[in-house]
Amino acid sequence: FVLEEIIGDLNSRLLGSVLLASVIGAFVVHGLIGRQPAFVLTGVESPNSLVYVLTPVVAAVSALVGVVFQKSTLALRARRQHFKHVPGWVRPSLGGVVTWALGASLFVATGHLGVFGLGYDDLSAGLNHELTWKIAGWLLAAKLVATVACYGLGGCGGVFSPTLFLGGMCGICLAGLAAQVMPLSGPDQLALTVVGMSACLGAVVRAPVTGILIVFEMTHEFSLVPALMIGALISEAISRRMSHHSFYDSLIRQDGHQIEHVKPPRDMQVWQQLPVSAIANFKPVVITDLKPDGLRQLLAAHPYQRFPVVQDGTLAGMLTRKEAESALAERRAPKLDPAVTCVSSDTVGELQTRLIESTALVVVLLDEPGGKVLGLITLHDVLRAEVSLAKESE
Repeated sequence: FVLEEIIGDLNSRLLGSVLLASVIGAFVVHGLIGRQPAFVLTGVESPNSLVYVLTPVVAAVSALVGVVFQKSTLALRARRQHFKHVPGWVRPSLGGVVTWALGASLFVATGHLGVFGLGYDDLSAGLNHELTWKIAGWLLAAKLVATVACYGLGGCGGVFSPTLFLGGMCGICLAGLAAQVMPLSGPDQLALTVVGMSACLGAVVRAPVTGILIVFEMTHEFSLVPALMIGALISEAISRRMSHHSFYDSLIRQDGHQIEHVKPPRDMQVWQQLPVSAIANFKPVVITDLKPDGLRQLLAAHPYQRFPVVQDGTLAGMLTRKEAESALAERRAPKLDPAVTCVSSDTVGELQTRLIESTALVVVLLDEPGGKVLGLITLHDVLRAEVSLAKESE
């Protein structure tokens, strides 16, 4: 998970240390408590061909459940900022009330407590064929709404357990429905349930290998891995098409942070030939109004020291924060520094020379010579990328 989600590079120099930490952790756990999988499965057999036919369907629906969870949670989280009349400590409580109402109602109707907590008791029951597909459907719907409400309204918690539960209930429900018209055995339905768990988790965290391994490690059943791999491929394709970022990255972006993932090549010669678009910032703050009120608002809203100025659709120059503040204090028009530019086809080697020529240590990226401003490349961008390259080469 660390390599896929946080580092984002399975070839990272950190691979050895991450794997060593995992092995040490596994030895400690096995030494203290022995072989204790989270879910003890009975009657596991190698899936038959019918399971592999249904696997894409279960994986697709489970991935869609994960996408619905992510988009709904983020939407509610964004709207929460508008609840200014509701005290901050009350908002998570509202999520708790929603969960209590749904969980208590479902417990009275079915006797199951899966809406509360991790829900592993009901998930274990489903994996061991002790849960009907109808009850699984109700648990899926209630748990989805409750988790979205809690997380979206400010409650704390992880996403691994809820998504495993949602995917498991989805798999149980779909497998039970299919068993009404197809000759699916208990082990076949179990395999589809496990596929649902992995697919839903993978769609949310966007880490397919993690989704396969975590379910395998929680069940210790190697015969399920081929179906998990097919489900991971389907889940990854659907989640990437319907959502540009994983749940974690989406949360960070929603809070206004820009995520930068620079993956430089393995040697300096190839690095010098990279296009400048590989390290550019494509969200520049561009000044189009040099009037005093506009400048004051811009300086208050952004902490940057240099800004490209566009007039009549054309790049006019660079304005520094110091010059803008002086012009406002002296009630005069600001003076612009000349802008050094490049286009997307230029290489990093050419960019470095132009950065030296730039008095502002900023190069403006244009779509074509004299054209539209696409982004900026600063000395910081180049240094950050070169540091990453040096570390990768160690």
